Formats: sequence, structure tokens, C-alpha cells
Amino acid sequence: MPKAPVYFFSHGGPNVQYDTEHPAYSVLQAIGKEITQKVKPKALVVFSAHWQAEPNEINLNNAEDTDLIYDFYGFPPKFYEATFPSKGSPALASRILTLLSDAGIQAKGLKRGLDHGVFSGFNVAFSPAENPLTVPLVQVSLFNNEDPDAHYRLGQAVASLRDENIVIIGTGMTVHNLRDFRIARGQSTPLPYVASFDNALKEAVEADPGVRQERMAAVSKRPDARQAHPWMDHLMPVYVAAGAAGEDKGTQTWTMHEACMAWAQYRFGDVPA
Repeated sequence: MPKAPVYFFSHGGPNVQYDTEHPAYSVLQAIGKEITQKVKPKALVVFSAHWQAEPNEINLNNAEDTDLIYDFYGFPPKFYEATFPSKGSPALASRILTLLSDAGIQAKGLKRGLDHGVFSGFNVAFSPAENPLTVPLVQVSLFNNEDPDAHYRLGQAVASLRDENIVIIGTGMTVHNLRDFRIARGQSTPLPYVASFDNALKEAVEADPGVRQERMAAVSKRPDARQAHPWMDHLMPVYVAAGAAGEDKGTQTWTMHEACMAWAQYRFGDVPA
């Protein structure tokens, strides 16, 4: 059996599941159907920008039943009524803890709800009505730091799950600067750093896997990196995905530059024929 591909979702805000006319909506739908209908995974493991544990410790959800965390403010009431049916897997969570421990990564399990970095985009990709997720879902945190190599190694630590047809997904945004949102929203073109950083990240992610980690680390130190990501929580899941990809190449399957954000989607590895 070939290794399961690895994905990075640019997930947008909590409005993504309601804005059916946004170009990203149909893109996420298509990726979700690719996963459920072609990859047909045994389980999903997801790393979201909205869960950072400790600077040197990873947490993961080891519960079977999981609620949602409405980790956003100032949206219409219906946003706080969102649901997303899913089941966790204590057995898979335990296996991930073992893999992290074997890699020298301090980690612990706990019960935590799914944040909107997971449920908002997943409600599009894995619509309960149109493309339901019927396999276990385990969410794993990031480190609470901005170290690209630490997150790359985190992905490497869980990469062997792919041999069991378990899909690993990182969710964030390839450019994410909400500080500039009020400025950028009124402009007809995205702010200049959106394209420059998104394009540089694409070149690094799509580089030969032998030099990819080095190239991606360099991107985080570019002069425009801090403009693209005032805090790099939304960028770190890309490094986790790339680390989990091993020797498989990365491909940007779609992107869009909008205001102060970029929506690039990536896949590492091949989809079964």
C-alpha cells in the first residue's frame, strides 16, 4: 500500500463554512472529496494553528467524544451554533504519544474540543451532509513557539502513520496578518507582502525534499515574513506537513491572494489512482 498523502489546508476564518461563494469554498470541497473518495484513509491526524501547547511540549486530544471550541469573537450568533460530528480514537492518540516519545518530544494527552482551525474548514471539506467524515479524527497541538525546525521534526515524528493510510493534515494560512485587515479590506489589490511571501513559500515547499527543510526555514527569516505573519502560528502547520512528507515532494494545488491573507493549499505525495 502506498503512503497516504499529507495535506496543508489554508482554512480561513470561522466564516469559511458559510461563505459558499468564496473561491476557497469549492477548493476545500474538492480536496475533502479527494481524501474521502480516493485516499480513503483509516483516520485523520490534524495539526491546527489554533492549538499551541507549551514551548517544548506537545498536547493531543485522546478523547473519543469531542465538543467544539468557538475561539473567535464578534461574529453572528449562528457562528457559535456550528457543529461538526467526529469521533476521536484513544488508541491512535496513544500511538501518537509513543511516536513522539520515541522521537524525544515531550507530550501528553488530554481532552480538548476541536477549534475553528479544524471544524470551520472541515465543515466544507468534510460536509456532514455531502461528504461526511466517517473515520477517527485526532487533533495534535503545535509547540507554542515559532521554531520551523522543531515543527518540521514534529511532522517527521508522526510520519510513519502514513504507512497505515492515516492522513496527516496541517491547517493554518500561508499569509495571515489580521493587524492589517482594516487597511487591506478597503483596497482593490492585496498588500504587497502577500504575493511575495506566498510565492517564496511555494518555491521552498516545492523544492527537492533533500533541501526542503533548509529552504523552508530560510523563508521564515525573510524580510517580509513578519509582515506576512506577525505571529507565526498559522505558518507552523506547513512545516509539520512538510516534515511528515519525508521524501515525498510538495505541490501547491491552489492559492489566492486576498487583502492581507494568502490561501495556498498543498499536497505532499501522490493520490491513489
